[in-house]
Amino acid sequence: MPVPADPEAYAGICLLGGEMSVNDDLPWIPKVLELARAADAQGVPLIGHCLGGQLLARAFGAAVTRNAVKEIGWGSVQRADNAVAHDWVRDGLGGEGRVITQFTTFQWHGDTFALPPDATPIFSSAYCVNQGYVIQRRDGQGKPYAHLGMQCHVEMEPVLVRSWVHEGAAEIAAELKQHGPGATQAGTEILRDLEARCAALSRVAGQLYDRWMKGVLRIL
Repeated sequence: MPVPADPEAYAGICLLGGEMSVNDDLPWIPKVLELARAADAQGVPLIGHCLGGQLLARAFGAAVTRNAVKEIGWGSVQRADNAVAHDWVRDGLGGEGRVITQFTTFQWHGDTFALPPDATPIFSSAYCVNQGYVIQRRDGQGKPYAHLGMQCHVEMEPVLVRSWVHEGAAEIAAELKQHGPGATQAGTEILRDLEARCAALSRVAGQLYDRWMKGVLRIL
């Protein structure tokens, strides 16, 4: 499917992950970057996961480079201590009376993005500082919306995790041989308590998506 040339027909645009790098010489990457910039100019909210978050960062002028190590598997990310992060990752996620400062998410990446201009960081990890950011905007009528870029994969479900572990077994083995366990986990560890981990992550994703959707629904 060709990359749309004009975002006018869309209330919001979601960019997902992929095995390639933003820095690869692929013909569709410049078109996606142009689409993202056009969407920003027209007040269309954007959300990016992993490669998608890197594409958004690049579209808005930030560098995408190799991370020190690959992050593969489950890992904790810390919520940033700022008003935007508190708005997007709310305390109520952990149940009544529990303050949320971190959550466990899924990772599979070797690159990392710098923060674009006007971006506010909302979470980070021990192995990759920039894990999520929000760019706040207002449309011509003064109504707020936001772009959300994430390095981590909050969208994962058990069937997808199992598929990635199976297809990426050689990559996992190579990374463990080079760096040992840490940022990358063995397949057996990734699959441990999979349903429960995905269910907990789904609650985080739902909160983030609901918050992003406020900007989409403002024009519907």
